[in-house]
Amino acid sequence: MQIKILWADDEIDLLKPHILFLEAKGYEVTPCNNGATAVEKSAEEEFDIIFLDENMPGITGLDALTKIKQAKPHVPVVMITKSEEEYIMEEAIGSNIADYLIKPVNPNQILLSIKKSLDTSKLVSQKTNSNYQQEFRELGMQLGGRLDVDEWFEVYDKLVYWELKLNDIEDTGMKEILEMQKKEANAQFAKFIESEYLDWLNGVEDAPEMIHTLFKNKINPKLDDGDLFVIVIDNLRYDQWKMLRPIFAKYFTVNHEEIIYSILPTATQYARNAFFAGLMPSEIQKKFPQYWVGEEDEGGKNMYEKELLETQLKRLNRDVKWSYNKITNLTAGKKLADNFNQLLDNDLNMIVYNFVDMLSHARTEMEVIKELAGDESAYRSLTVSWFEHSPLQDIIKKVAAAGKRLMITTDHGTVRVNHPVKIVGEKSVNTNLRYKTGRSLSYKDKDVFQVKDPQDAFLPKTSINSEYVFARDQDFFVYPNNYNHFVKYYNDTFQHGGISLEELLIPFIELSPK
Repeated sequence: MQIKILWADDEIDLLKPHILFLEAKGYEVTPCNNGATAVEKSAEEEFDIIFLDENMPGITGLDALTKIKQAKPHVPVVMITKSEEEYIMEEAIGSNIADYLIKPVNPNQILLSIKKSLDTSKLVSQKTNSNYQQEFRELGMQLGGRLDVDEWFEVYDKLVYWELKLNDIEDTGMKEILEMQKKEANAQFAKFIESEYLDWLNGVEDAPEMIHTLFKNKINPKLDDGDLFVIVIDNLRYDQWKMLRPIFAKYFTVNHEEIIYSILPTATQYARNAFFAGLMPSEIQKKFPQYWVGEEDEGGKNMYEKELLETQLKRLNRDVKWSYNKITNLTAGKKLADNFNQLLDNDLNMIVYNFVDMLSHARTEMEVIKELAGDESAYRSLTVSWFEHSPLQDIIKKVAAAGKRLMITTDHGTVRVNHPVKIVGEKSVNTNLRYKTGRSLSYKDKDVFQVKDPQDAFLPKTSINSEYVFARDQDFFVYPNNYNHFVKYYNDTFQHGGISLEELLIPFIELSPK
């Protein structure tokens, strides 16, 4: 379809060579020599792009711009001017122009402006596809080798980068290829974890930074300077952080960003308690049984985070003034934001924010949320939309305004599941879809990562013969009873507890106020 251009300039006759150049390129150009005619023609006809001279007699370019935008707000308008006055640039840019050119302009400048305004999406799509095709081959070669801890960080970072880049283009072909490559990566990552995880915990091999060592190794050294806020956003995936990063960048400089490992199970009651205690779950159960709530016990499983943090601070010989706040609803978030000044005298302020975890659960249970977060892209977008309108954004603004340092992390991520795996167990077996613990579990060995002795993974035993099994990649556990119903109900939901890049590799970020 031929692109239609409206070009208004009181010296339009002198621009005949430019118009002929554009027509030779296949564009249809409608010339006029004043702003009033430009406004009339833009109202009568549909143009793909409009060029306006700023300094025309009668209705000026800026006046014409205002009138055109009122009637046709989505038509890109390019302002052309002889003047380099700053206020003219500011007015034009404030009126949402597509481009701003200073006379004299040559035909190629005009052509570039058209392409920037109209062809950007297509050109970016072509370039992005081309670049990912090259990266696809390189990632494939990496996944074919034996990757170490740092190489897995690198692979996951690249996969997230391309997932976000390809999300911005209309062509879905490369997205499907990326999904296949990500699935392959998760299969290889599961093998890596099954080979290395227990050795890390038992000191056979050097362990990467993990959630239970994070406070001691990364946060504790920064307490010497005080004025530190640490926000734990429950269930925040690395790709969700990447989407939130530009918002944080308005107020903070990102000094350090890395990926660390959560623990198995990648579930809140294990991973977040481990973070606050600085201990693995079985160590918490042994040293502080009053603070550990087991799978079979009634009540909340994360009721003693403040107490566990206190034990860790004592163990680290840290005599600091600190606070702990857990936000589980909008009212609590607003209250903390309103009372923010009460936190300013503390050396350390720990804030747990639970919304993202609630979002993933709500998506399973509520049809309206499932519609709003229909896929990975929508799930990320919904997270960003929540954050932009949440008390948490108000809090981080206040942290920046007060000149305080900030750290952001999480306890685990979440994965969208779509492949059921049958398992049989007693009534006492836990309900999580990504891991099971108990005795007399029945399953196909090839379908799970099995930890026969929980002590090997520093996990509590529910009974003498209890074990843990973990789902991989996009698998989820289903009992044979009413199998089809539960497969349909839980298919394509976001779950956590098992082994996947999305659940185990989590962000840790250090920021300083701008």
